[in-house]
This record gives sequence, structure tokens and C-alpha cells, in this order.
Amino acid sequence: MLILQIAFWVLLGLVLYSYLLYGLFLWIYLSIKRLFISNKRAVSEYEPDVTLFVAAYNEKDYIEAKVKNSFSLNYPKEKLHLLWVTDGSDDGTIELLAKFPKVKVLHNPERSGKINAINRGMDNVNTPIVVFCDANTILSVNSIKAIVQAFNNPKVGCVAGEKRIANKESDSAAGSGEGIYWKYESLLKKLDSELYTTVGAAGELFAIRTELFQKVESDTLLDDFILSMRIAIAGYKIKYVPEAYAIETSSANVKEELKRKIRIAAGAIQSTFRLTKALNPFYDFLLSFQFISHKVMRWLVVPFALPVIYALNSYFYYKNGFFTVNIYMMFFWLQTAFYLMANLGWYFQNSNIKLKIFFIPYYIFMMNYAAWLGLFRYLKGNQSVNWERAKRAKL
Repeated sequence: MLILQIAFWVLLGLVLYSYLLYGLFLWIYLSIKRLFISNKRAVSEYEPDVTLFVAAYNEKDYIEAKVKNSFSLNYPKEKLHLLWVTDGSDDGTIELLAKFPKVKVLHNPERSGKINAINRGMDNVNTPIVVFCDANTILSVNSIKAIVQAFNNPKVGCVAGEKRIANKESDSAAGSGEGIYWKYESLLKKLDSELYTTVGAAGELFAIRTELFQKVESDTLLDDFILSMRIAIAGYKIKYVPEAYAIETSSANVKEELKRKIRIAAGAIQSTFRLTKALNPFYDFLLSFQFISHKVMRWLVVPFALPVIYALNSYFYYKNGFFTVNIYMMFFWLQTAFYLMANLGWYFQNSNIKLKIFFIPYYIFMMNYAAWLGLFRYLKGNQSVNWERAKRAKL
């Protein structure tokens, strides 16, 4: 009984640490640090040539808006070079891009995955900075300027922009949950960056020093994360710059978001095995601390701890008597209420009832459920490197 109780409290502590206490620790520590050390960034006139790199597959619906957005960015036009790699596209993407002669297009009829498009496209990048973004995102007008400013620090090898979800009142559970999740994730990225380094970058918007690019394995699932983390492992910082943000709509529905999360979960497991140096505290203690606390625990500990915690809690509640008031009773009903709210979120979503308070537990439950499915897919080895793109809601 004692061993089971210890297991319960350890697992519960790990879940709380991953979701709440790690961020709280960073916030408290950095709030105290700011009292003694200024965190202001110096503004410089650094304006190198920049390549805006878009790897796209069948993105016809977004091309005109994306290219016009790229041309409208507040950066010297003669220093901003647009490069699109459209391997495998057959929906009219190539024909539409041909209307914009200032856009350099590389095309291969065979589709071989985003990372292979990036590996090939980087052979054509001649600028010191390359900015990666997705075709379905709209960048903030000063995003390139903000990114370039961060590279004025020679210790910065990668810059992570902010991902913002364009939510509407009519959004599904996926939209509401994803929007709230990314607001919290953005806060953690900001704190991580201030402490030492951001833990990886998201493909919606990030940039690297071209000279630091290393070709990534062709079967890589999370290309953006692997690419940016290897720069951190090489001793450079990943700087988070929220002033540079990319706006995209949420997944069209929960089914589409689940599809996306399963792939990310499979890629997370692959990434953990490929970034073993980042797990080693003797190699880089702070990087290891942040990687494990922010990513690995959320990927590989929490999803598998949650059902064990609930099972142990149910056992303790039964053994102590259903009407005995104690801490196990409290935690049992808190967990039960959470899972009931998640189920209600699923029911309301399917019934087209918009009660967003239930969408948050539903989204958290879905993320952890996706982690299980992602594990099975990774172990079976049938996760394709080609994205089956999740459908997005309309703006």
C-alpha cells in the first residue's frame, strides 16, 4: 500500500510540475531576477539580406494572400528574397506562383516530404539569415525586422516567432482549445527564452543563421523542432521574439486537430531519441533542464501517468471507504469532474453547443489521447514523412 501511495504522489507531482509548477517556477525566478538585472534589448541597424522560405504542398488557396503579405512586410524590398519549394504540388500552385516573377520557385514532381524540400531548397539560399514559415500563415508586418534584431547577438543561432490562432465565436472545441493552449505555450516560450533558451521552434515562423543549417534525416517528422534544437545543442541560443508572429486559423474540427496531434506525438518520440545530447545534464545542464521540463515530460510522462493516477486514486478511494473524507476522496472527485467535463466538451462539440469552458478539458484530454495513438503509430513505423494536412477553419 505504501509503495502505491508513493507512486501516486510522485506521478501526481510530475503531472502538476509539467503543466503548472515549471512555468510558475520560471515566472517567480525571473520576476526576482528582473528586479536586479535589466532585460532590455538594444536596437541596432542590422539589416542583412534575408530569404523567406516556404515549403508548400498543394497550397493554391493560400498563395495569393501569402505572397501579398510577404511583399507588404516592413523590410527593405531589395534585401528580402522569396523562395518557395513546391515538390509534388499538382493543384495549380505552380501556375499561381508563376504570376509573381519576384518569387523563386523550386519544383520537383515527386513529393518526398517537407524536410526533404527544405534540405534541397537550402542549397539555393545565399543570404546569412533564412526565415521559415508556412504557406497558410499571415506574418505580422514587422516580423522580419524583429527577427533580424535578435540575430544582432552573435550567441543567437535561431529565432522562434509566435504562433497565434485566429479564433472566432463560432470556433469548434479544437479552435477554442488550440487558441488557449498556444497562449499558454507562448508564455512558457517567453520565460524559457529569458532563462536560457527557447526549447525548439514551431514551423509556422522561425529563422536560423544559414551557416548553422545541418541537413536533417529524410524520415524526420518534426523538422522544425529537430532543426532548431540541433542549433541549441551546438551551443547557440534560440531566442523567442513574440513581436514576430504568424497568424493561422484553427483546425476545422476536432477530428482534424486529432490527426495533427497524433503526427506531432509520433514525431515527439522520434525527436527525443534523436536529441539525446539535450537530455544529458552534464553536456548542457540548463538546456537539459528546460528540454525535459517543458517537452519530454509533457510528451512521454504525463499521457501515461494520468490513467495510472486515476486508477490508483480509485483504488485508494475504495479501500478507505466511499464516505470517508480524506485527500484521496478530494483528488478522486477533482479528476472525475475533469473527465466528465471533457466528455461534456465532446458531447457539446458534436451537438454544436458552444460552451467553451468544457472545450479546455476536452482539448487537454485529446492531446494526451493523441500521445497514446502517436506512440502506437511510431512503434508500428507507419507514420509517413508526408504531412496529411489538417483542414483549417476559414478566416
